[in-house]
Amino acid sequence: MTMKIAVTGGSGFIGSHVVDRLLDAGHDVLSLDVEHRPVDPRASYQHLDVLDLPAVTAALRGVEAVFHIAGMSNVDFAFADPVRTVRLNVEGTGNICEAARQVGVRRVLFASTVWVYGAVGDRAGSAPLTEDAEITLGRAGHVYTSTKLAAELLLHSYQQTYGLPFTILRYGIPYGPGMRDELVLARFVRKALNGESLTVAGDGLQFRNYVFVRDLAEAHVLALTPDAANTTLALEGSESVSVLEMARAVQEYFPGTAIEHMPARPGDFRGREISAQRAAEVLGWRPTTPFSEGVRQYIEWYLANRRPPAQALPPVGDLDISAASSE
Repeated sequence: MTMKIAVTGGSGFIGSHVVDRLLDAGHDVLSLDVEHRPVDPRASYQHLDVLDLPAVTAALRGVEAVFHIAGMSNVDFAFADPVRTVRLNVEGTGNICEAARQVGVRRVLFASTVWVYGAVGDRAGSAPLTEDAEITLGRAGHVYTSTKLAAELLLHSYQQTYGLPFTILRYGIPYGPGMRDELVLARFVRKALNGESLTVAGDGLQFRNYVFVRDLAEAHVLALTPDAANTTLALEGSESVSVLEMARAVQEYFPGTAIEHMPARPGDFRGREISAQRAAEVLGWRPTTPFSEGVRQYIEWYLANRRPPAQALPPVGDLDISAASSE
């Protein structure tokens, strides 16, 4: 069934892929963003600041579902400016919920992150974490994580208080064409192109389950099913990829590139398994792009859109440079 769908952050890395995939599925799509970067010409575009509630309310009139992807997504920026991060990620989400309530949007679908699993207590054991894992507030850690947890709570409250349906999509670490330059894979590719060694902190066995951005976008189309209403879904990648494996994937594409190991960083997060079984059961979704293929597609995209050479970059240890991105 064709729907009119709004996507906040629709000009960004993930948002632009979501817009493309929704259009391919036959939906009428409105991209809402503070920046008007190239988007699919089939979509409508409107400049929008999610902190402007009257403007948000006006933009959502006649919309049946809204994917709320806009927000502070770079954790380094979040660390440097926590007040703006709280405004964008918490107040911005509150504005989307309130506007949706006022104009009768049928559902808000929110871009959260697997970072929230960092707040799960040790009692969860070693089994893969599920969406029902108990969050321990005292373990929230980074302000970025706290803002995403707060936004999730708002969605639950708006559903329980006002009957506004929601779907929370906890993104794995996304990668692929259009990704920001500071992400680990992008940094490795730039260093290889510059003839520099790929520097890895410690043994490089810190891992994450990366998810290819086009697989992630496909999950958004599937999440429009009524079965996904008022639930939380982890959209985690299917392959555990270490920093060292990522460096070797880039090295394979650029033979002769050296990999150097630097001293380990204290407290580097080694990674934790997160289950995407609920997304498979509710949406019929599983990521299908092998990491090696995703790396190839990203490198080919990057070479076709190559930017000026980057400055030297520090060793890469923890992969959590970014999570859910609106850029």
